[in-house]
Parts: sequence; structure tokens; C-alpha cells
Amino acid sequence: MSESDLLCRMFQAWREDIDSVPFPQFRELTIPLQKTRAEIDLARRSTARAANPVRRADSGW
Repeated sequence: MSESDLLCRMFQAWREDIDSVPFPQFRELTIPLQKTRAEIDLARRSTARAANPVRRADSGW
């Protein structure tokens, strides 16, 4: 029983420690605007065009 009592006291001390810290208060919650799938696809296509320039036929070996 002494182990159980020790665990209960440790748990109670932990609870008191947690409860002694005030929970943060937020006046205003700021959530950034989320991009739509179409916006993400458009951005990927535009970077893909810039990353892969058109290959010329006369630049071969």
C-alpha cells in the first residue's frame, strides 16, 4: 500500500503544480489564410515552368 500512497501523493503534487500555472488567455486568435488546392497547383505549375526551361533541338551531342 505504501507504493500506492506514494504514487497518489506524487500525482496530487503534479496536479497542484499543473493547476498553479495560469492557462494562457488569448484576446484574438489569428489563423493564417489557407491556400486552396487550385492556388497550390497554380504555384507548382509556375515554378515547374521556371525550373524546366524548354530544351532546344539543336543542343544535342
